[in-house]
Amino acid sequence: MDWGLKNRIANILKPNNGRGVMLAVDHGYFLGPTESLEVPRRTVAPLVKYCDSLMVTRGVVRTSVDPNHPVPIVLRVSGGTSIIGEDLSNEKITTSVKDAIRINATALAMSIFVGAKYEHNSLVNLGNLVNDAEEYGIPVLAVTAVGKELEKRDARYLSLSCRIAAEFGAHMVKTYFCDNFEKVVNSCPVPVIIAGGPKLPERDALALTYNAIKAGAAGVDMGRNIWQSQYPIPMIRAVRAIVHSNYNLDQAYNLFKTLCKEYPLKNNQKPHLGNNTQNKNRPDQSKAPQQSQKTQQQQPQQPSQSKPQQPRPQQQPRPQQSKPQQPRPQQPKTQMKKQTPPAPPAAQATQ
Repeated sequence: MDWGLKNRIANILKPNNGRGVMLAVDHGYFLGPTESLEVPRRTVAPLVKYCDSLMVTRGVVRTSVDPNHPVPIVLRVSGGTSIIGEDLSNEKITTSVKDAIRINATALAMSIFVGAKYEHNSLVNLGNLVNDAEEYGIPVLAVTAVGKELEKRDARYLSLSCRIAAEFGAHMVKTYFCDNFEKVVNSCPVPVIIAGGPKLPERDALALTYNAIKAGAAGVDMGRNIWQSQYPIPMIRAVRAIVHSNYNLDQAYNLFKTLCKEYPLKNNQKPHLGNNTQNKNRPDQSKAPQQSQKTQQQQPQQPSQSKPQQPRPQQQPRPQQSKPQQPRPQQPKTQMKKQTPPAPPAAQATQ
């Protein structure tokens, strides 16, 4: 392996432990402005200093990534389909190696679709990309994509896909975590990086990271589970603690919760968890019905402070029976001079 190729891989997977944290922000090439990635620069800027590399398209590199920050770029070079299309497997190479060199990409990334309709095209594209990239000492990351068929994500299928990618010359493979993940890692002769996949609760995403690293993964390429979190910076720092500092799940999640106190919520959102927001809403919403029942039960004590309401202490726990009170006008005669007819006490009991 040439010096330049080794050096570029070492920028992605750190040589002290052979691991790396890759931040995926290439989703727009087929998903468009997905949630929390509507403005890429705003998403990338606060997170880029915490990742070892950035997986991104050339359009977002040039418009939304600060060129003065020396983050290694893993450049997505395949595409040609969208989420609203019939088949996501019909991808082709969309970015030349020369343009990748102009961008100063550290590695190239493309998807392969083993077992899909366009399996042949994606595998031949991978072979051709490795041929072209090897001339310039640029490593290739093969992504074992499944398109919309998420049920394919088991050890048997992923082992097949990762091994084929390595056989075609990929220097690293990105795949999904699954049960018996050790089988996937052991049968692939190149480093395996796990994909974060769809958004999970933070502890579940950290568990995914921990279990994958424990099973032999070389790192993570995580996107939505970081920048769709309400606390993106604490989340990526907790992931990094697992990958590079050997934190276990509990340690990483405790770190995440501690860091959440130091960083503001993303876009000034209200937290899903926590008692502050719920306490503010309780007087008007969650406890309002209970308070009305309590006031109905305690109403016989309150009229003791107001003499005109003493003649009827037993009728107030039944505010709905306002009509039976009207046939007795003789009792409230003393009240008629000082307050309104019997309807107001019934109305107060329902508030």
